Amino acid sequence: MKVLFRYDCGPNLAGRLGAYSAEGLAIETCSEADDAAYARLMAGAEVLWHVLKPVTAADIAAAPRLKLIQKIGVGVNTIDLEAAKARGIAVCNMPGTNSRAVAEMALLLMLAALRRLAALDAATRAGQGWAAGPRLQEAYGEIAGRTVGLVGYGAVPRLLAPVLTAMGARVIYTARKAHADAVGEFRTLADLLAESDIVSLHVPLVPETANMIDARALARMKPGAILVNTARGGLVDEGDLVEALISGRLGAAGLDVFVREPVAADNALLMLDNVVLAPHVAWLTPETFARSLGVAAENCRRLAKGEALLHRVV
Repeated sequence: MKVLFRYDCGPNLAGRLGAYSAEGLAIETCSEADDAAYARLMAGAEVLWHVLKPVTAADIAAAPRLKLIQKIGVGVNTIDLEAAKARGIAVCNMPGTNSRAVAEMALLLMLAALRRLAALDAATRAGQGWAAGPRLQEAYGEIAGRTVGLVGYGAVPRLLAPVLTAMGARVIYTARKAHADAVGEFRTLADLLAESDIVSLHVPLVPETANMIDARALARMKPGAILVNTARGGLVDEGDLVEALISGRLGAAGLDVFVREPVAADNALLMLDNVVLAPHVAWLTPETFARSLGVAAENCRRLAKGEALLHRVV
């Protein structure tokens, strides 16, 4: 079976991919930046292993042999689902494979924002670390004793909530419904925003959640609160966020995702010293890939045998 994996693979990951030849998978890779190679390889691909760069209707139309688009991750907002459905191409994701990595990154961003790590790092490198002054020092804080609001209560918050509780934080959450086994107390979104010292986003990007954190939502948050986003950039109105960070309405933000990716060099968020940034890599660990490749290979095996696919979306 011909599989195209659109991702820049290092030597260790390439070695893992080569091992799947014993299972009948001929896996070819190409960089997300190499559109020419992608177009050439898609023409013969039966399966696409997709990471982040959007899969458009034109991409699908140019792949006559394609039978499965396998998302390496959870969010399928980067795939033209209607075009896939019209062609009878299955689309699957893999919930849970990257949850631990994302939970750890969300915690890391919370701590880095609380301790103003980006500003401290820059000041230390510039020889000003010991002269940062009281303004920066008075902005430091600990997670213990603070209220952390988790927006969504899927796999990532379920891992994150007990850790936060163990560290001394008070956890509240919002979701479509309350969960009897949840660690934390249920709140409406409006109440969660008003009550939380830290708000962390863990919901998919769908029409109902697009720009859910806008000027109105930010105005509900506590003065000096922190926003963390490891989900999708489109959940947040970036212009409104910038204004809240500059005005001091928000104390800080920790962001792994952006509306436009790669993030533009002139994005105002890059200029702020109360923002900690990462390039959409919360999910990216060798452990995540080990789990993800196992699911992807299993779905290829099931596809070949005509069996039901795991985590089918379309």
